[in-house]
Amino acid sequence: MLCFIYRCSLKPDMYIYLAEEDVFDNVPREIFNSLGIVAFSMELEITPDTRLAREDIETVLKNLEEHGFHLQLPGDKTVETIMRHIAENNAK
Repeated sequence: MLCFIYRCSLKPDMYIYLAEEDVFDNVPREIFNSLGIVAFSMELEITPDTRLAREDIETVLKNLEEHGFHLQLPGDKTVETIMRHIAENNAK
């Protein structure tokens, strides 16, 4: 799977991987607004055998297929945690 990786300006080591180049439509507005300025970093062909320095490849592939994006966050936060937090706040 070909993915497109963008650097996010608001936090060091935060990147967003997209399944389609420059297509941010699947990224929830709350997440998109937290990215700051996004700058294209690289295009990468990933497979289940790809090794990434900080991310689990199975999680990246799953998120790209299910959500159209994967967010690499500094620390131990995950997209699932953020999505759950957004859903809980929207339910209130």
